[in-house]
Amino acid sequence: MPTARRIAHEFLERRGLTTIFGNPGSNELPFLAGLPDTFRYVLGLHEGAVVGMADGYAQATGDPVLVNLHSAAGSGNAMGALTNAVSARSPLVLTAGQQVRSAIGLEAMLTNVEATQLMRPLVGWAGEPACAADVPRSLAQAVFEAELQRRPTYLSVPYDDWAAEAEDTSVLDRRVRRGLVPDDGQLDDLVREMGEARAPVLVLGGDLDTAGLLDRAVACAEHLGLPVWVAPSPHRLPFPNRHRLLRGVLPAGIGAVSDALAGHDLVLVLGAPVFRYHQHVPGPYLPDGARLFQVTDDAGAAARAPMGEALVADPGPVLDALITRLPARQQAHGDSQFIPAPEPATADGALHPEQVFAALRDTQPPHTRYVVESTSTNAAWWRQMDLRHPGSYFFPASGGLGFGLPAAVGMALGDPTRPVVAVVGDGSANYGITALWTAAHYQVPVTFLILRNGTYGALRWFGRLLGTPDVPGTDIPGIDFTALATGYGVPATAVRELDELRAQLKTPAAAGPRLVQVDTHLTTPE
Repeated sequence: MPTARRIAHEFLERRGLTTIFGNPGSNELPFLAGLPDTFRYVLGLHEGAVVGMADGYAQATGDPVLVNLHSAAGSGNAMGALTNAVSARSPLVLTAGQQVRSAIGLEAMLTNVEATQLMRPLVGWAGEPACAADVPRSLAQAVFEAELQRRPTYLSVPYDDWAAEAEDTSVLDRRVRRGLVPDDGQLDDLVREMGEARAPVLVLGGDLDTAGLLDRAVACAEHLGLPVWVAPSPHRLPFPNRHRLLRGVLPAGIGAVSDALAGHDLVLVLGAPVFRYHQHVPGPYLPDGARLFQVTDDAGAAARAPMGEALVADPGPVLDALITRLPARQQAHGDSQFIPAPEPATADGALHPEQVFAALRDTQPPHTRYVVESTSTNAAWWRQMDLRHPGSYFFPASGGLGFGLPAAVGMALGDPTRPVVAVVGDGSANYGITALWTAAHYQVPVTFLILRNGTYGALRWFGRLLGTPDVPGTDIPGIDFTALATGYGVPATAVRELDELRAQLKTPAAAGPRLVQVDTHLTTPE
């Protein structure tokens, strides 16, 4: 009779979840015993980096990925990175080892007390099997819930369950699929509203890029001649950033969004919450005379929105309907669809971030994936970069630091066909620095570009915004990331001059990772 472990391994293999990110402890060893040769275990040195790598892998592949955490302590270490995965709607399946069943009530060492409550409310589902025979079904539920909700799930398994016999193997043949296609009446209503609007505008969110809809979004905007905004705080880019129809990224304040959308009578939001605000800028949610329609497959985002009408559905058919059911509008623009970047700003004593990003733009292949975690350089980034391909831009979706280095490693593992560059500030880099070891150990071809200005630049900007410019703890001078990288096994170089930077970036990455540290001038997000 098969064991719960054997059925679980076979189920995971049939579902394609054969890459496991983890940092194992004693409770997890029985699950990992006898792992088939078709599985790949990717070791991270800290659970925060483990979840960050899995998040990047899931975003690069679009598929669920298995994460193996160590009981309560390892789960706690993972929670900061988990916030980004939740906001990015990454389908992570988190498993954690539990003490043997007879010791849980005693709260023996490494017991995960009330395990199903530990990761809430972050995860979309959390469970612990009622008995050993329920382990395969519980694991299947964790996978299906992650796929259906597009949200991480969590399963705690007593480690003596894995060796128990489990007779029922029916879970191996299960399939669960979702379909959220709007009906013709819903499409007719929305198309009519768009056709009758005097000055409609599109607001696009990162979920469009996740669903592979960037090119369709471009086709729709061009067909209708509509101006486009990217929804606030994007974790992915749903529209080319140099396209002539793009007006920019909406600010992350209530009143500021309303001001930016002034003059429009219909706001169609596709693939985004309404809206993800950050800094508190009070004001009306929408300008006078404007109506808002939101189309998202995230029922929670639709339910909690403070204004407008929402349709819980796949945005793809909506884009198709707008293209096929509305006439093309005349364009009053030139032939070029894209606007060239301006000359980069310069600075004394260090490179301006715009110079660094212009060098990236000019030297890296157009289909490069950029993982960006340098908040203080946001304005410089959008001024200089030219991103036209799907899956080109990734940012920590909840704003939690520690995403950049690990996510870049996960993305390169998930999709080796595209180059990956991690653009990370020196403050952010320290949160996920152990990912360098994983990159070196598995020879993952990532370029880590560390922007070093010796301070938490975004925090300084926020201090001025909040009227608290003199708070302590914002400076981090003297960190040598080339020495840290070398210690973890990653070849590293420090550059100070623009020509030297361009020469480094022009050199194709070797078979494994590399790190380039560049001193930069302090800038602000806006």
